[in-house]
Amino acid sequence: MKTTVNTFTLSLISAAIFAAPAAFAGNTEHGSSITAALSDSRVKIELRARYESVNQDGIDKNASALTLKSRLTVNTGSYSNFSMAIEVDKVDALVDDYHSKTNGNTDYPVVADPQGTDVNQAYIQYKNDGFSAVVGRQRILHNNQRFVGGVSWRQNEQTYDGVRTQYTADNFSVDYSYIQNINDITANNIKGDFHLVNVHYHLNKTHKISAFAYLLDYDDMANYNKASTTLGALYNGKFGKVLVNASLASQSDSADNPTSYSARYINAEAGYNFGPLTLLAGYELLGSDNGVGFNTPLATKHKFNGWADKFLGTPSEGLQDVYITAKGEISGVKWAATYHDFTSDVGSIDFGSELNLIASYQFNKNYAVLVKAANYAEGDAEQKPTDTNKLWLQVTAKF
Repeated sequence: MKTTVNTFTLSLISAAIFAAPAAFAGNTEHGSSITAALSDSRVKIELRARYESVNQDGIDKNASALTLKSRLTVNTGSYSNFSMAIEVDKVDALVDDYHSKTNGNTDYPVVADPQGTDVNQAYIQYKNDGFSAVVGRQRILHNNQRFVGGVSWRQNEQTYDGVRTQYTADNFSVDYSYIQNINDITANNIKGDFHLVNVHYHLNKTHKISAFAYLLDYDDMANYNKASTTLGALYNGKFGKVLVNASLASQSDSADNPTSYSARYINAEAGYNFGPLTLLAGYELLGSDNGVGFNTPLATKHKFNGWADKFLGTPSEGLQDVYITAKGEISGVKWAATYHDFTSDVGSIDFGSELNLIASYQFNKNYAVLVKAANYAEGDAEQKPTDTNKLWLQVTAKF
């Protein structure tokens, strides 16, 4: 994991840290308030140990990764509506028989958890009367993270360098971010001009609508094919024990993208809560146009289209995912099972199927364990993902 950052990133982090004297400046009569703000600072420590194994057809060696993430987070109290935060992650590989994308072990399957130390967040924040502004490196999670997320399942989280403003009044809220660098899960710095807009309106306690716009313009030629404009809307609602979620979006090329295209996104889910058991069925379409699939480069992709991560990049033919989920809780153990069936948007290609299983138990506010598995079975695609089995065992401690 890289510890170097680009000039813009360094400037933002430096601003977030060194703006502190100005934010907390005051004459001596305010000394007690500054002292109170500092005394209200919160220090958190999180340790997350995880074993991940991967057995993938086409790769002779099986991956075995035993990693430990150590996270230190410091949040100051507020003075004159200003506060600060810094968060540092350190990832150690106790067993490193895997390809981390940075360690050169290409004869193993990928487990995208490279070793190293990284500044995960460093920012200064202003909050007052429903308005907030954050400058620096920060976490940004929109809606269900289908378009903008933090990929927090991986040991090194994806965070964003820029300015974020939010305003909330009654049932309405608006969220705008201008980002110039993305610190991804391998600590690469992805530079560009990224505008992220998200608007919410709560119709009542059980119905919410959102509208979003994402304008992505990349500086690096290798990422020009990701440059796009995405416009869409999301609905979440409950009708008694019936759950309904729906989302529509359109995406087209922008900036220096060399290919002209216009693709659509559809997601529809319906579920029923039986009490101890909830059943959910859904359909997701990432459409295709002119040989380009609808893409979501800033998403928490691991949450969608199967935990085996076979579709982190949308196929050029697009992707249709029909899935059904059952979940519940038994004696404090939360469990879920999901089955996916994958086909293309263009050409009726069978992309295979996948079964996901998870069980977790929270001992108390400090300790938790999790077991998770994914089984992907390949389909008939010529350039197909191959049969893959993954298993995770995880222990988390928070203080």
